[in-house]
Amino acid sequence: MSRFFVCVLDGVGAGELPDAADYGDEGSATLRHVLEATNVGLPHLAALGLGEVVRLPLGAPRPEATYGRLLERGAGKDTTTGHWEMMGLVLERPFPTYPDGFPPEVIEPFEAGIGRGILCNRPASGTAVIDELGDEHLRTGEPIVYTSADSVFQIACHEEVVPVPRLYEWCELARGILQGDHAVGRVIARPFLGSPGGYYRTEHRRDFSLPPTGPTYLDLLHERGVPVVGVGKIGEIFTQRGVDVDDHTTNNTDGIEACKRHLAELDEGLLFANLVDFDQIWGHRNDVDGFAAGLAEVDAAVVEFERLLRPNDAMLLCADHGVDPTTASTDHSREYSPLLALGLRPGRWDGAQEDVGATAFWRLTGEEPPLAGGPIR
Repeated sequence: MSRFFVCVLDGVGAGELPDAADYGDEGSATLRHVLEATNVGLPHLAALGLGEVVRLPLGAPRPEATYGRLLERGAGKDTTTGHWEMMGLVLERPFPTYPDGFPPEVIEPFEAGIGRGILCNRPASGTAVIDELGDEHLRTGEPIVYTSADSVFQIACHEEVVPVPRLYEWCELARGILQGDHAVGRVIARPFLGSPGGYYRTEHRRDFSLPPTGPTYLDLLHERGVPVVGVGKIGEIFTQRGVDVDDHTTNNTDGIEACKRHLAELDEGLLFANLVDFDQIWGHRNDVDGFAAGLAEVDAAVVEFERLLRPNDAMLLCADHGVDPTTASTDHSREYSPLLALGLRPGRWDGAQEDVGATAFWRLTGEEPPLAGGPIR
């Protein structure tokens, strides 16, 4: 029996893609810029080849390490497209975005369904918008609906004004409306608490994703009876398709602990984890020091992960997109994914994002991968 562990460091990109300028992301290099700005020590990631990936003198990789960069071929630069592509589903068209806010054909049925108006309806920073409109939300009970440069419909409500279960119901309503031409990648519940001048988001966030538009390697593993354990928001990203166990952690620390627990207990299959704080906390707020501290936490966890690996296991760290906290932008950036792995063919591997799922499928089933991507072998 073998196991394959994929740990996605959400937003930890490895340098601008060739088409980054088309997305307004020319010059983005999340990992390299954070390392240069903070000089954070990451000895265990360096031993897996981090220096080779970001072209910095961090020390030579271990002989058994696999390292390189993975190209995202599909359109977009968001969580959903990055993870779907990782698992063999490459999108030719990006999800719709709304730089001017959502049109009446979206907002009007949503307002009718919830029985009240909305606030905002424009791109906004999630923390800034609750500071700006939180008081009015408390007074009126109207939800704060906003978007970003990504394909998202986000609904922020104070938990004492709109209970979390009702907020989730409103998100389900929005998900039903946002189909066809308006099929955004994710509807996101953004509950918050606090009082005027001191609002803060809670850990009751929930993502309501569009179902994958085609088969993924998670579907194929599930069909073959290979267990798939999702940690973090993996289950939500794939709408639970192909995920046998959904361990829905909401921060890096809990996600790391969940990964260690599953590595200790799982007999066979795929352990697929997302560590979200790089994106949702530090990247979007341009918190370089917080980002660096998060990398240091992962660096320490790598030692524990490796200790829990068994013969024939493989461990692969990668990302879904970038979110460079050193640039003026607070949005995602169009970047390569880093590849840092053990248990695969050692040496340099510069491939495609979908090679991750292809490799996991091949290692866990012995079959040639039928979807996009080529296995690292």
